[in-house]
Amino acid sequence: MKLSELIPDRHIISDLQGETKIEIIEELLERMKEEGLVDSYEVSLNDILDREGYLSTGLENGLAIPHAKTDSSRELSIVFGVKKNGVPFESLDGKPADLIFLVLSPKDTSGPHIQALALITRNLKDAAIRERIKECTSAKEIAAIFREFD
Repeated sequence: MKLSELIPDRHIISDLQGETKIEIIEELLERMKEEGLVDSYEVSLNDILDREGYLSTGLENGLAIPHAKTDSSRELSIVFGVKKNGVPFESLDGKPADLIFLVLSPKDTSGPHIQALALITRNLKDAAIRERIKECTSAKEIAAIFREFD
């Protein structure tokens, strides 16, 4: 499993516009819908918000990985966005999230979902990598960094 294969440049938003956690999730989910990665925007959003309702997916160091299993997804799907200046995400360290991955997978699978979450956190643990991603101005630049992980 490679991050660059899971997140091609068309699944990357280099300058998210949302101002709240929910707006960011909606913006990322809209990209999934545009790319044909979900059958139903509404079902997916409800499943994501249900998951967020019992435990926030804001981690630390500016990283957030909202994720859910949903009947609206046929396979593991990931979109990624950068929010300049961050957005409050109820993160473990109390800091805003600026690197946000939305991960959806079918309800009847678990292995790929867990592997993807681990892959993201492992590849973004280095502060220098996170800073390089934040400095990018295009999805293609970010995708090039993801290819370095392969």
